[in-house]
Amino acid sequence: MAYATTSDIQGRMTRTLTTGELAVCSNMLDDAAVIIDAYNAGATAQAKQVVSCNMVIRAMGDTYDVPIGATQGSMSALGYSQSWTMTNGSTGELYLSRVDKKLLGASNQIGSYSPTQELVPEVLP
Repeated sequence: MAYATTSDIQGRMTRTLTTGELAVCSNMLDDAAVIIDAYNAGATAQAKQVVSCNMVIRAMGDTYDVPIGATQGSMSALGYSQSWTMTNGSTGELYLSRVDKKLLGASNQIGSYSPTQELVPEVLP
């Protein structure tokens, strides 16, 4: 079950999606819901909708000029050169960003947990 619609995605993008892209978008929204539920199924409905949109827009790309997820770029004029540096998981892949994780209720707390800490020690006779 998707938490956002293709209309939600289209309303946030600066370009119009083609019919083929709308079908892909719908499938990605379903996939995004699975990823979100695996991370925190108890998050608010509004957070799930925003994160779904963020994930799909990153994967599909919002503009034709600069690729989403590019960390560095360069252009030249008369030499007709263009170069972009991309990080892993930045294009075509559904992933949760740091902001998405915060929206879903994760914090930056560092800690540890031992599965044995809840065991009650047996009393010796």
